[in-house]
Amino acid sequence: MKRRQFINYMGLAGGSAILIPLGLSGCAVAPAGKSATTGGNAPLAYGTPKQRAHVGDDGTPRMVVVFLRGAVDGLNVVVPHGDREYYQARPSIAVARPGQNNGTIDLTGYFGLHPALRPLMPYWENGQLAFVHASGSPDGSRSHFEAQDYMETGTPGQHTTRDGWMNRLQGQLPFSDSPVQALTLGESIPRILSGRQVVANMPTGRDAARPTLIDQPKTSQVYASLYAGDDALSKAYRDGIAARKELMAEMSSNEQRMANNGAALPNGLSIDTARLGRLMRGDPRIRLGFLAVGGWDTHANQGNGAGQLAGRLSPLATGLATLAQELGPAFNDTVIVVISEFGRTFRENGNGGTDHGRGNVMWLLGGNVRGRTIYGQWPGLEKAALNEGRDLAITTDFRAVMSTLAEKHMRIPDSALQQIFPQYTTGMQHVSNILV
Repeated sequence: MKRRQFINYMGLAGGSAILIPLGLSGCAVAPAGKSATTGGNAPLAYGTPKQRAHVGDDGTPRMVVVFLRGAVDGLNVVVPHGDREYYQARPSIAVARPGQNNGTIDLTGYFGLHPALRPLMPYWENGQLAFVHASGSPDGSRSHFEAQDYMETGTPGQHTTRDGWMNRLQGQLPFSDSPVQALTLGESIPRILSGRQVVANMPTGRDAARPTLIDQPKTSQVYASLYAGDDALSKAYRDGIAARKELMAEMSSNEQRMANNGAALPNGLSIDTARLGRLMRGDPRIRLGFLAVGGWDTHANQGNGAGQLAGRLSPLATGLATLAQELGPAFNDTVIVVISEFGRTFRENGNGGTDHGRGNVMWLLGGNVRGRTIYGQWPGLEKAALNEGRDLAITTDFRAVMSTLAEKHMRIPDSALQQIFPQYTTGMQHVSNILV
C-alpha cells in the first residue's frame, strides 16, 4: 500500500487539515498543502526584536481555556441571592441565601458563589478571581452543537468558518523554537484549536504518559522513513513527533518527581489539570492550553447547594485550584478562562432542572486578573428584562472578554484582533479593566 493510499485508508487526508497520528497519546494538526513551520502561513511575531528574543523567559503570557460542555447553569454558579425574583422562579433549585444550610458564599452582598466552589474562594479573596455575568454568544441558537461551534470558531451565526479562534490566536504569537505552543487534553483536536497551526494533544487520565506503539523503535523507524520527505505532510508529521517527544520527556520527569514526593493525585479532573499545570510551568513556550469538561446539561434533578450540579462543580473547583497551584510562579502570567456555550432558563422546569437558556457567566482566574469583581452590565431578572421572557439576557459578548485578553494579556496587536475575531467590531463592553 502506498503512503497516500494508507493516509486515505486511515481517513486522514480529507478537508483542509491533516491529522498526523502519534499513537494513542498525541497528535499534531497542520494545514493540507502547507508546512507547519514554514511558508506563507508562518506565525506573525509581535513586538520589537528585543521583545521577541525573550520569548520563553519568565513573564511570558499564557492562557488556558476550560470549556464546560452542556451549558452550565450560571445563575447557580454566581448566584444573585440579593434578588427575590431568583428565589420565586426557582423554588426547589435556588441556592439558599448566605448563612443557611448549603447556602451561597457571599461575594458582593448581591452575588454569591455556589458552596461547592469554595476551593476557589482564596483566589477571590486574593483578588485573582473574577466573573463576567450575563455574558455569552450573540447568536440565539439553543443547539449545543451549533452554540459550541460558534463559540469555538469565534464567528457566531457563521457556519462556514473552518478554523478555531484559539488556532488563529496561536498564529499571531511570536516565533518559537518549540513544536509545542498549544496543548489540548483529550483524544482529538477540538474545534477551537483546529486550523493552520500545529497543535499537540494528549489523552486524559492516568494513561496519558504511558508509551504507545509509536514510541517503539521499530514502529518509529517505519514512520520516520515514510515521512522523510520535504512535503507538507512529512514536515507536519515530524513536528508532531517532536512535540510528542518534548511532552513525554516533560511528563516523565515531572511524574517521577511526584512519585518521589509520595503524593498521589486525587481522582478526576485534578489528574489532568495537575499535569497541564506542570507542563506549562516547566516549559514557558507552551502558551495556550485547552480542556473540556462535560456533564452540565441539567434538565432534571439539578439540585441547589447540594445534588447533581454541586457534585460536578466540586471536582471542577478542585481541578481549577490544582491547575493554579501546579502552575507555580507561572500562575502570575496565566489567565484561566472558563466558558460554556449558553446558560439555562431562569425558571426551573417541572423535573427539578433547567432547560437551554441564553445568558451565562464567564470565569477569570489568574495572577494578573483584577479580581474580587463581578464584571458586565447586570440586566436584572424582572420579566421585562429577560430574553424572550425566559432567560437571563446577554449584555457582554464573550468575544469582548477574549479580545481584551488577547490584546492586553497575550499582547496581540490591535490590528490583528480582526483576524482572530473577524466579525467582532463592537468594543470591549464593560470588561476593558479586567486585568491589572
